[in-house]
Amino acid sequence: MKPILILLPALLLAPLAAPEAHGASTGPDGKALFDRNCGVCHSVNPPPKSAPPIVPIASAYHRQFASKAAGVSHMAAFLKSPSKAASKVDPEAITRFGLMPPVALGDAELKAVAGWVWDQYNPNMGQGVGGSQNGGNGNCR
Repeated sequence: MKPILILLPALLLAPLAAPEAHGASTGPDGKALFDRNCGVCHSVNPPPKSAPPIVPIASAYHRQFASKAAGVSHMAAFLKSPSKAASKVDPEAITRFGLMPPVALGDAELKAVAGWVWDQYNPNMGQGVGGSQNGGNGNCR
């Protein structure tokens, strides 16, 4: 019975020691980062909170970038240092919501969030633009 007790902790901890062997990603979780850092202001689908919803943002990026890598790279750079000139959403969104503040995450985390946003593209969404029903000022922190 003693050999089983000695092996039990090793068997329980083995999956944690090598997550890549089980197909788990070792990078940041874009959805979790979105929920913690972005979801206060951004809803995923319309109606908006105090910032444009994510699905229309993802649609805008899919229209303007031919590849996920290019779109995610641009989006991550924008999240790090937002500017009107670099914005890829409808200019009316900035007029309605204001320019978002910089997101204080590391580069890998910014790319993870941007990748998750890219993946929220819904081809059935159309060309619509999210609008503020509560006069959001873009000052979410």
